[in-house]
Amino acid sequence: MEKDFADKVRGVVRKIPKGKTMTYAMVAKLAGSKGAARAVGSIMAGNYDPKIPCHRVIRSDGKLGEYNRGGTKAKRALLIKEGAIRA
Repeated sequence: MEKDFADKVRGVVRKIPKGKTMTYAMVAKLAGSKGAARAVGSIMAGNYDPKIPCHRVIRSDGKLGEYNRGGTKAKRALLIKEGAIRA
């Protein structure tokens, strides 16, 4: 995976405001690689930087997807707390 693309992905995700979400596909498109949603997932799976809110990136089918800091349950709790989704 290209480091430059990973940096672009992290830059896009860093700008997702509290209370909002983006899909992996949307992040890929904004990072310059429309078909790279899976790559975005891989990049987010390895993200442990608290300044990059990877919990705000969800699947295109509306499911939350995984979260490397506590799984889907933790991701859901964070998104509810931020007002991005309802309980």
